[in-house]
Amino acid sequence: MKTTNIMIVGVGGQGSLLASKLLGKLLTDEGYDVKVSEVHGMSQRGGSVVTYVRFGEKVYSPIITEGEADYIVSFEKLEAARWAPCLVEGGQIIVNTQEIDPMPVIIGAATYPSDILSELTAKGVKVDAVDALSLALQAGSAKAVNIVLMARLAKHFEIPYEKWIAAIESTVAPKFFELNRKAFEIGYYA
Repeated sequence: MKTTNIMIVGVGGQGSLLASKLLGKLLTDEGYDVKVSEVHGMSQRGGSVVTYVRFGEKVYSPIITEGEADYIVSFEKLEAARWAPCLVEGGQIIVNTQEIDPMPVIIGAATYPSDILSELTAKGVKVDAVDALSLALQAGSAKAVNIVLMARLAKHFEIPYEKWIAAIESTVAPKFFELNRKAFEIGYYA
């Protein structure tokens, strides 16, 4: 069995670590050997955050290098562009269309690129762009962007919908389960 490599990328505070925990729980429950590695960067200051999730019959290292990621789940467009070189040929990026200005844009030293997604597509990258923030707000909270994005990723796997919901239930606090269940449903069927 081939090892599958997933990168979850975003900006500190967006919930990428919960997303990787959910994914790790689901895949372990499915009987895979799973390795998860979190690289925080300057997460407390809104900096780039990357999580690697690798699964298969036997996984020896948690790290994904350039040209190895089968999937990149990006919580923000600029992060999708930053990490795109890590994709395998024919790999899939699932990207939230939200834009979060990095410090050079905030201080006026740079401008946010306007054509990130079209540039990725022009390079042959398969892009599934979704306004995950709007869908999360529809579910009841902007903090559910991570679950909306996991729902989009779920569509690329043959793991039944109900098992994803069970993994959410065992990963999030009970008081947040219904919100996250709804966010997953909205993201999955959008």
